[in-house]
Amino acid sequence: MSIITLTITKGKLSGKQYTFDSRTTCIIGRSKDCHPQLPDDDDHNTISRYHCLLDINPPAIRIRDFGSRNGTYVNGKKIGQREANQTPEEGAKIKFTEYDLQDNDEIELGNTVFIVNIETELNSLNIHNSLTAIANLNEQHHSLKTQAINVLEYIKNLFDLAAGGNQQLLAIRDFNIVELIGQGGFGEVYLAQHNQTGHFIALKVMLPAVAAHDWAVQMFIRETENTKVLRHSNVVQLMDYGYYENVFFFTMEYCEGGTVADLMAKQGGRLSIDIAAPIILQVLNGLEYAHNAEIPNVKLSNGGFAKGVGLVHRDLKPSNIFLSNVNGKITAKIGDYGLAKAFDLAGLSGQTLTGTKAGTPVLMCRQQLLDYKYVKPEVDVWATAACLYYMLTGTYPRNFTTGDPFLAVLQNDPVPIRQRDANIPKPLAEVIDLALREKPEIYFKSAAQLKQALLNLF
Repeated sequence: MSIITLTITKGKLSGKQYTFDSRTTCIIGRSKDCHPQLPDDDDHNTISRYHCLLDINPPAIRIRDFGSRNGTYVNGKKIGQREANQTPEEGAKIKFTEYDLQDNDEIELGNTVFIVNIETELNSLNIHNSLTAIANLNEQHHSLKTQAINVLEYIKNLFDLAAGGNQQLLAIRDFNIVELIGQGGFGEVYLAQHNQTGHFIALKVMLPAVAAHDWAVQMFIRETENTKVLRHSNVVQLMDYGYYENVFFFTMEYCEGGTVADLMAKQGGRLSIDIAAPIILQVLNGLEYAHNAEIPNVKLSNGGFAKGVGLVHRDLKPSNIFLSNVNGKITAKIGDYGLAKAFDLAGLSGQTLTGTKAGTPVLMCRQQLLDYKYVKPEVDVWATAACLYYMLTGTYPRNFTTGDPFLAVLQNDPVPIRQRDANIPKPLAEVIDLALREKPEIYFKSAAQLKQALLNLF
């Protein structure tokens, strides 16, 4: 595995170190909720309260300046500053607020200087694959990402191997691909049908962007086992999974009604209270269960694993709330329970939270940005309220009109919902606004609390 260490070599905190061994984000600044926090005194008045963000996915680390008045410097150069011999056209290609840090880089914020140290243990790499195989895989992965037909052919090849008795592919044996039904940053989702029973499933395929390390694969598989134990009518069931030649695949419950995002598009961009409220109550049922379920793999402080309680989703949004027709009633089911985030936390996505390809954090609470790695169930409760807000109004709770969107998460309070739509009943608006309160802490700590507050209204 890789370890990133930041050591302060100049300033009042000289000698202090910060170590990161897994996927996380942290904010540097003078605010008391920053980590690392710099002193809030006259010696550091050129440093903003929220100065910059470190987006860490060992061994990668990116620094993002929040548009601070005095800037962020790397190796003596302000981020985004053009070299003297660069033309304007060349300079235009520079990311003017971000920089991908390397080993021994120097970060300067006012009078404080950090040195970056990146260590990678070579013996933790997956040495069973040759360099040629890894190169071929990366080339193939690039081809798969850019040519959809090749992805389908690749998956069909896996099905042929499964039919031939490959023990690593038992999860997809006796199924046939019907059609592509979804695409995302980490892979694709196919509708598949069982040969004998005719039963439909969703087949999710996730391809690491980089050659996977053994420890990363094992970490992701442990998280997958946590998801697999979830059994609830309001959680999409993960039935089985497999890993073959650097490709992960999952057989999952198929929801024929699409997603809440699909439903909103059909309904003109927003939903009525009569439709949205029952969906959200079911989402809260699923979260209440998942946040209290016994799961097999919880990481202990000593690095080991043991049984524990509760699993946080981390990425709840309308596009992963799925809909099914059960006995003539619309049933909402939480999809992608932790898989995408676990994939990212294991360093398999090759992506960062920030960057030009990253989306705006429109449904992220400030606590999740400040403490990305160690989030609590309450961040899912906040996100559920944010989904309800969006479903009813067609707009996100927070304004993202100017400046850095991540800084907006830290600084911009959610707009009271009746300012978006005065027709929202006042009692419902009061509950939603309370649920989106973040300072000094999230108001509703559990799904059960928010669910009860909503049930009192209906």
